[in-house]
Amino acid sequence: MTSKQPSLPLRPARNAQPRFTWHHFTMRFSSTPRGARLARHLAGERLDAWGIPYGSDAHDALLLIVAELSSNAVRHGHVSGRDFRLCLTAEGTAIRIEVTDTRGDHLLALTGQTSPGQEGGRGLLLVAALADRWGWYPRADGPGKTVWAVLEVAP
Repeated sequence: MTSKQPSLPLRPARNAQPRFTWHHFTMRFSSTPRGARLARHLAGERLDAWGIPYGSDAHDALLLIVAELSSNAVRHGHVSGRDFRLCLTAEGTAIRIEVTDTRGDHLLALTGQTSPGQEGGRGLLLVAALADRWGWYPRADGPGKTVWAVLEVAP
């Protein structure tokens, strides 16, 4: 005699065409590789909760941008004892990602010149290719800078 196990509850289906009301998420993370991974993980959870499902092109592109900017904040913006901040904002059809570090002496330069064997130097090229707009500005409330990127998510 076989008994049928009750099926597990499924995650509710989400509309594949997000249209956002205003959403905002901000958090500080330790300036370590572990902090960058946690920022990427929590950003993925938040984006899914806002209606951009895991595995979608928009979700993957946004997470790659978060990962790259967080990694840059850890690698190039690290100051001992200071954190970096991730801020996500959704409004209309746009998602804005901002990563703020506390090091103001390393300013950004986008160069398209990398050698095939070079391990780094392509991150901001990826951000520029994936985002509709991106840039940076000096941090207003102390030393450092904020790097931002905006991606329009089709409704």
